[in-house]
Amino acid sequence: MTPPEDLLALDPSAERDMPYRAGSPNAPARAPRPKDAATLILIQHTHAGPKILMGRRASGHSFMPDKYVFPGGKVDRSDRFVEAHDELSAQSAEDLSKANKTRHPRAFALAAIRETWEETGLLIGKPGALAVRTLDAGWTSFAAAGVAPHLRPLHFFARAITPPQRHKRFDARFFIANADEALYDMRPARDGAEMEDLRWFSLDEAFTLDLPNVTRFILSEVQTRLKTPEKPHAPAFLRWGRNGSQMDRL
Repeated sequence: MTPPEDLLALDPSAERDMPYRAGSPNAPARAPRPKDAATLILIQHTHAGPKILMGRRASGHSFMPDKYVFPGGKVDRSDRFVEAHDELSAQSAEDLSKANKTRHPRAFALAAIRETWEETGLLIGKPGALAVRTLDAGWTSFAAAGVAPHLRPLHFFARAITPPQRHKRFDARFFIANADEALYDMRPARDGAEMEDLRWFSLDEAFTLDLPNVTRFILSEVQTRLKTPEKPHAPAFLRWGRNGSQMDRL
């Protein structure tokens, strides 16, 4: 696993991954407050080894354009209240509750499922009906497929807060799931307005992509987990303080 303090040397934009310094080049006038976000790491186990779904953020994005990432995005206020086929495991719910006073644990998992649908066209769910009158646009199109969200296969895996030098910041919760267990069907992922070149990459291929430092760290965590699946894996928590990056276990 790459130590967090070594990640800054891996990206030409490393200056923006340093502790906040007012007046430094390209820095915002004030460090933005992070917004809650959720990300899903789908693992496809093949004869050739595990593969991970990733895509390239569109060039028009103001936040990390052209970088390869996992599907994910901001948590919406309504996500918590969407009906589901089942719920998160007790362990994931407990871990998500640590140092989190504003969001219900299921809101993060449901946001990850919704964002995966919106960005890739893949459904994490089981046959079922949702009350469309209570749903926002993303969930309305999800419900039209006759599918209810399937939370049980999602395991809370890591948390990372975007460095304060960035103009946009997210407090992201990362989930990991076995694609065979989580996906409603094995339809191919589709490119869209937000993500392009969506593919299932081997770990070796993924590490050669143009990755944000946080994504590279999370990918290292995935690699460690896949190599030693029998060992307990406490979720990592990566963030930036006055002296640089800091990683703890939740």
